[in-house]
Order: sequence, then C-alpha cells, then structure tokens
Amino acid sequence: MPRYDIQFQKGLSLREFMARYGTEEQCIEAVCKARWPNGFQCPECGSTRHCRLSRGLFQCQDCRKQTSPTAGTIFQGTKLPLTVWFQAMHLLTQGKHSVSALELKRQLGVHYETAWAMKHKLMQVMLEREARTVLSGRIEVDDAYVGGERHLGKRGRGAAGKTPFVVAVQTDPKNPAVVLHMRMKVLRNVTGRELKPWFATGFAPNSTILTDGWKAYNFLSEAGFEHESHIMPGGWRSGRHPSFPWVNTVLGNLKGNIVGVTRWVGKAHLDRYLAEFQYRFNRRFDLKFPGVN
Repeated sequence: MPRYDIQFQKGLSLREFMARYGTEEQCIEAVCKARWPNGFQCPECGSTRHCRLSRGLFQCQDCRKQTSPTAGTIFQGTKLPLTVWFQAMHLLTQGKHSVSALELKRQLGVHYETAWAMKHKLMQVMLEREARTVLSGRIEVDDAYVGGERHLGKRGRGAAGKTPFVVAVQTDPKNPAVVLHMRMKVLRNVTGRELKPWFATGFAPNSTILTDGWKAYNFLSEAGFEHESHIMPGGWRSGRHPSFPWVNTVLGNLKGNIVGVTRWVGKAHLDRYLAEFQYRFNRRFDLKFPGVN
C-alpha cells in the first residue's frame, strides 16, 4: 500500500502541545505575541512605553490606559482558563475530522453548553479568516445540498428543506491531480445573483472556472473569467466526470464528516461548519502550527 507524505507529516503531538501551552502564563504570552508581534502598542494612543501589572494587564506609561491581553478577542470575559481554550483549539485543528461539542465536553471537562459555545466561537474565527482566501488558476466549482428528506425526498436542485452551498477547489493548472486550496459558501438559492458577489471577492481575474451546465454560472465569462461549462450526464455518473475529480472528492469527504461527527447541521450554523472543514483542508500541510493561525 503506498504511503503519502501528507498522511505521515509531522504534527504537534499532545506532549509537545502541553510543553508549549500547558500553563496559563504560556497561553497569555502566546496571545500577547499574536496580538502584538512587534511588542505591545497602546490601543488608545499608540505608545509602546508600558509596564506589566500584577493582574496581567498592560498599562501605557503615556496615557495610563490599562489593556487586557484578551480584550477584543474571543477570550474576552471568559471565566475559563486559557489553557482550556487552547486545548479546544488543538482538538479542533489537529485532527483530520471534526470534533463534536459532546466530545469537546468530555475531553475538556466542561458543561455541554460551554463546549458548544466554545466550538462555535472558534468556528466563527475560522469563518472570518477563510473569507480572505482567494483562489486562482484552474478551479473546479459545483453546488451541493444538505438536509431535507433523507430517503424519500427529491434529490438535487429544488428539493424541499435542503440548504444549498457552493464549493470551489483550486488545482494545479499543470497537473489537475494536485489540489491546492478550496472555498465554500452557503447560498439561499443557486442563482447568478447569489453567486456573483462570491466570485467577485474570492477569485482572481482570468482564472479558469470549470462548472456543470447550470445556467446560474453563465455570467462567469462576462465577469472576466475563462468559463468551461460541461454538460453532466446526471445521477452517479456526474460524480465520475473527469473534469471534476477533486470537487467531487471534497464533497464526499465533507458529507462523510458531517454524518460521521455531527449527524446533522442546521442552516443557521452551516456556514461555520463549512468554514471549519475548509480551514483544516487549506492547512493540511501545516499541522505543526497549532491553534487558529
């Protein structure tokens, strides 16, 4: 059986994680370094002259404003130790699959409601970070659906109760078998009006966009992209079309992850769950870097 480098790359082991972030002081220093990589700067006056108070606050020596390292972050006002937050980030980012809120509850030793809130705050950070991703070159695009009737309901576009979303996978133009990055977005419906803003902000001009023959994608040529439209045979045969190997693989892995870990995701939170999957996928070669980077 072949061994692939991505499967055997070095990550951040639990032992290494505890050595780096096992104490509250280590976690606070990590937050300070992330907020002020070049040293503390007062958010009020911009001065770098400061002192550290016993309560962990920074006090500006010019305007005397006191600043907490966690102010303005997802940790602001938390009653949990930062070590618990860092452990949650480690669990959510190091595994190949997601971690349910119930599993977080068990691993962290907190109430379920606390674990659920922590997970969604971290996924919101992932959502905002992944919104900056810009794809270019050769890009496979397809829309898909979650929810609705499991067995007897209508499949595909127009099915009642299903939530549509769109997936874009960037591959190497010289070797389409090599996948690079991806983006996903929940839609109200699969129309050109819904898709235009997403393509306008997250795709480099002159990129080659491969889609099926759905009319909602017809605007792509006028929007400055090279658009390749392929008529799909329908049913399971569409999943084997040679122009879309990676987008179909990603969709299969995503749906398997949802069913296997969270069982079901409501429309109100689907964007966050997609962003969590996208975040891990786009950083699958950076496992040695912990936390939400």
